[in-house]
Amino acid sequence: MARTRKSGTDETAAEEGVFDSAPGRGRLPPLSMVRAFEAVGRLASMRRAATDLGVCHTVVSRHVRNLEAWLGARLVEAGPRGIVLTEEGRAYHRAVAGAFDALAAATADLRPASARGLLRVWCVPGLAARWFASRLGDLQAALPGTEIVLRATTERADFARREADCEIRFGDRPEPPARAELMEHSRLFPVAAPDWIAANPPVAGLGDLESRRLIHEESRDQWRRWFEATGHSPRGDLAGPRLWYASSALDAAVAGQGVALATRLQAADDIVAGRLVELLATDVDLGGYWLVAPDARWNDPLTARFRAWLVRAVAETRGGETAPAAGV
Repeated sequence: MARTRKSGTDETAAEEGVFDSAPGRGRLPPLSMVRAFEAVGRLASMRRAATDLGVCHTVVSRHVRNLEAWLGARLVEAGPRGIVLTEEGRAYHRAVAGAFDALAAATADLRPASARGLLRVWCVPGLAARWFASRLGDLQAALPGTEIVLRATTERADFARREADCEIRFGDRPEPPARAELMEHSRLFPVAAPDWIAANPPVAGLGDLESRRLIHEESRDQWRRWFEATGHSPRGDLAGPRLWYASSALDAAVAGQGVALATRLQAADDIVAGRLVELLATDVDLGGYWLVAPDARWNDPLTARFRAWLVRAVAETRGGETAPAAGV
């Protein structure tokens, strides 16, 4: 017997599962709607959410409208800088994002052990180049059979898309929903090579330092904030080359090109080896190193072992623990 073709409305409803129900759990909204809403809430844009999901932005918009109708609640509204979530939308998005994280974690746990033996870490470039890279052998010994992928980047990993298993950031405590653990509140202090120190007038105080050749990262803001934290107001523009990343700035300092700012972990190995010397006696803290990972994966055995290794490796790092007794 020939099947009667459904109307366009019925086809859309069937595709999205509007008439579906889950008797044992109560009615659940169709997953396509929820996925679209999660992406919109995460990316604050219908178009970016569409790109993320690989569909047309009109499809995402329709899914979100249908979800609002299904729930009988307003979830999103247009703001001056894009889509923003309503109060109900924020509460629902927290629950939805957590559910997707849990689903991703459960799926990963069911994969073969050989496929799970992979640790993807995103790390701020300065720490990746000057501390992490020289300790990869020790980490490999602590995680035998694990393939370690270290990406040096200032970008934030999208855990919902499983771009990374965890990341190491510098700054203030990261906001939820990810879990974060402080690795170290590192001092930030000026360093220079012994040859540069020998070839230039002594740096007896902050006034001397600001007139020297300062090596900057992407802007001069870090040096200015550092001076302000010491209570010193620089008089000039703090001229000097901008090398974008901390690792490049410290490479230049090691090469005798001027004075760079470094955290303890960034400079520790160079200080112990005599390649860099800390200038002046200062105690400035502009942030810390944080290990960040999805809440659903925080206690995963591989993540837990990596956290334990980090705690030990940071504690065993020598160099730059305390400021020198006097200026150089």
